[in-house]
Amino acid sequence: MAFERACALSEVPTDEALAVVVGEYSIAVARDGEGEDLAVYALQDQCSHAAVSLSEGEVADCTVECWLHGSRFDLRTGKPTGLPATEPVATFPVEVRQDPDGAAVYIDTTTTLNGVTPA
Repeated sequence: MAFERACALSEVPTDEALAVVVGEYSIAVARDGEGEDLAVYALQDQCSHAAVSLSEGEVADCTVECWLHGSRFDLRTGKPTGLPATEPVATFPVEVRQDPDGAAVYIDTTTTLNGVTPA
């Protein structure tokens, strides 16, 4: 695996995703939970229904919403949980590591967790 630093953990909002570029991909980084229950996720930053940035949508209940048509995607699996989207988006491995400046998010874009090939 080839993890690359994507951002500081403190940059990722609690109610929306953060758009970052890692390697050749635009990625939406999102968080769910707090403290010991905190999980960080990385999805391709493009709705599978339309070419719309998922990082501009709301994050709630371990999903991210496409702001244009309202489809929601599960942060863990990339699967849509509501229409009109029917195809999943790519999800990537994430590690939160301690850097000299604090916690940072690292993402591996050389593989996907759900087998979806990034567009």
